[in-house]
Amino acid sequence: MRIPSFDLKRQYQNLKLEIDQVVQEVMKKGQFILGENVSLLESEISAYCGTKYAVGVASGTDALLLSLRACGVGPGDEVITTPFTFFATAEVISNLGARPVFVDIEPDTFNIDVERIEKVVTKSTKAILPVHIFGQMCDMDKLIEIKEKYSLFIIEDACQAIGAVYNGKKAGSIGDTGCFSFFPTKNLGAFGDGGMVVTNNEEIKDRVLVLRNHGSKKKYYHEELGYNSRLDEIQAGILRVKLKYLDSYIKRRQEIANLYSVLLSDIPYIKAPTIKEGRSHTFHQYVIRAENRDELQKYLSDHGIGSTVYYPLPLHLQKVYKSLGYKLGDFPEAEKASKEVLALPMWPELTNEEVKEVVEVIRSFYGKN
Repeated sequence: MRIPSFDLKRQYQNLKLEIDQVVQEVMKKGQFILGENVSLLESEISAYCGTKYAVGVASGTDALLLSLRACGVGPGDEVITTPFTFFATAEVISNLGARPVFVDIEPDTFNIDVERIEKVVTKSTKAILPVHIFGQMCDMDKLIEIKEKYSLFIIEDACQAIGAVYNGKKAGSIGDTGCFSFFPTKNLGAFGDGGMVVTNNEEIKDRVLVLRNHGSKKKYYHEELGYNSRLDEIQAGILRVKLKYLDSYIKRRQEIANLYSVLLSDIPYIKAPTIKEGRSHTFHQYVIRAENRDELQKYLSDHGIGSTVYYPLPLHLQKVYKSLGYKLGDFPEAEKASKEVLALPMWPELTNEEVKEVVEVIRSFYGKN
């Protein structure tokens, strides 16, 4: 691909000296699990997000899993979430013996439609798991209103949205916990898997600390069954280097997104992303709706341009969830989005010239000169 969906090599070349140095320092010290960099990153992430606490874990998936368990979610409980997200969001609910209950999405933001949530609240509902999809936060005011009315927990799946803002508050800081992924392609990406739980609740923080370390507070003494879910020291060191540049990366993503939107504005077959008032968008992905999406994606590929479909099959239609009883037509907005969405190349080092080339190929596909 001349212009891939993402390119991790350019960022590494820009940060090579700093990253190589921090990796060498960890190697020399010889402490690779829960070391100084993990502790410092936890402090820096909590400060960045405006929360009291942060706990490093092995992945964004584990951040969700441990958050749910720390909030007491278990067999017989229901957790309300979106069907238009990466599978892990629902998977962690099921792996705890709870039931994911899906609610359709807003057509403009692709986020969960908060106005539909109360209709599915039952006596078994324990939590709401909203996903700040692609980098823009959900309607958190309405979610907090529902949380307080029904005494529920809110676990923010902010895996794609670190740095996003909702009415002055950072992603992850409004719910009972916020969950981040440091998968390499994320806005703040490690050189492998990694994740973080942020919270203002000391009890939840303490429980996540125990759960991430085999259910143990004191070495070789175990209070409950936990997990091996510790953030690597080398990854934490790399993330600390990148965290210093995160806001500049987000700003550049926003500039790229704005350029895309301007250049695509006169192509009637394309709908650019919508940003709601009072929110920022970090553009983990720049996702358009496109007529003849599959044909456009092939045309882009044939011209050396990468693109990705997030997500081709909503979760309620996945084979593994057949037992939940959902069927085609239950969530029409999510189903429609799955047939129209296309993520265009997006990473901070993408040049304006490359953005213009992507748009020219799209324009060519639709026959507009």
